[in-house]
Amino acid sequence: MIPVTTFDGKAVALFGLGGSGLATARALVAGGARVTAWDDNPDSVAKAAAEGIGTGDLRHADWKDFSAFVLSPGVPLTHPKPHWTVDLAKAAGVDVIGDVELFVRERRAHAPDCPLIAITGTNGKSTTTALIAHTLKSCGRDTQLGGNIGTAVLTLDPPAADRFYVVECSSYQIDLAPSLDPSAGILLNLTPDHLDRHGSMQQYADIKAQLVLGSDTAIVGVDDAFCEAIADRVALSGKSVIRIARHRKLGEGFFAEGAAIMRSEGGIADLFADLDGIQTLRGSHNAQNAAAAIAACLTVGVSPDDIRAGLQSFPGLKHRMQPVGRMGGTVFVNDSKATNADAAAPALSSYERIYWIAGGVAKEGGVTSLSSFFPKIARAYLIGEAAPAFAATLGELVPHEISGTLEQAVMRAAVDAAADEGAGPAAVLLSPACASFDQYKNFEVRGDAFVAHVAAIDGMAMLI
Repeated sequence: MIPVTTFDGKAVALFGLGGSGLATARALVAGGARVTAWDDNPDSVAKAAAEGIGTGDLRHADWKDFSAFVLSPGVPLTHPKPHWTVDLAKAAGVDVIGDVELFVRERRAHAPDCPLIAITGTNGKSTTTALIAHTLKSCGRDTQLGGNIGTAVLTLDPPAADRFYVVECSSYQIDLAPSLDPSAGILLNLTPDHLDRHGSMQQYADIKAQLVLGSDTAIVGVDDAFCEAIADRVALSGKSVIRIARHRKLGEGFFAEGAAIMRSEGGIADLFADLDGIQTLRGSHNAQNAAAAIAACLTVGVSPDDIRAGLQSFPGLKHRMQPVGRMGGTVFVNDSKATNADAAAPALSSYERIYWIAGGVAKEGGVTSLSSFFPKIARAYLIGEAAPAFAATLGELVPHEISGTLEQAVMRAAVDAAADEGAGPAAVLLSPACASFDQYKNFEVRGDAFVAHVAAIDGMAMLI
């Protein structure tokens, strides 16, 4: 835990007592703050109170006593309308901040020079974050991994001079962290997302830009117009910028040529790393992730050889294009984190003969946007609530069956892939393009079930 000492002896209001909110309340109390915490869920309030955390309905609080208001990132700050606590805080002139801002202040107070790499973007954040942390750990750095990737940032070890932090940041977290100042800040890409919470694409981009504008070194993917404009904006501010690209060559920075990551300086490009054969970094999207990780690790002093070794040994992000087993020439891939069609596209683009397991609770548009990948699909195995609709979309374009359950789909796909062994390398791919809630609590539980079903196949060589 990181005790929040910067609010020692001060009164702090907090709303949102889910996992990260409760962790934040604990950290504030450990640092000496006088916390008044609240949540719309009475059970969450009772749990906090049972731990000795001060609770109270913030509707009836005296807001002029509070030095800050800590808001859970899942609670609306501006759109579609501010949460009622935000209105009360602003009326009283109280700063509205989040857990990442508390972490930033603790770092500045106790170890301002310890390396901090912060990562954001619409897609690829978690893989890039995990890859950077893996590379740092594999070459012996004391590495702390947290943020939006699933570990609350204030549950990490306290800042120290030789401790490296790798923190994934959502747009919600950035919006609540006005002092965010990474050693290296990464903005991978921008496509429309969470616009219901930010109001417009421009507002969403402006929030993401805050992370790199506050960085000592900004690392920005320039394949989309919004990010390219942000990179130029950072450069005009006088900050150091490293540009990365996966769809075009650069005169300065890192770019992908197939599986090759090129480093360009003064218009001369040289091979920095080759991703060919690294199963966990297949696809052009992972070339972008790798380029960002390379630039960040170089920025904080990791040697090129150590970076290349980290890329080679990267085990992948759990549930995201994760090879979990192999039987003959067929690899079994857990991409359960692909909960919509856009998220499934990278995996479908990365293999040439696919036995595709898809379905669950469909998002708007279903899988129609994936039609360009249909020629790669040897057969589809449809599960859950979306199966009939997906079957209608696939029609005569893709051989398919309604398997119903994930277990049945895995077994049928394994049999079919083995029967077609002579056709060359293949992938049995769970990339559902759907939420899991009709059959599983979340995508993690669904992915774990897939791994268990794969492990039950006779003759399977597990890779995890």
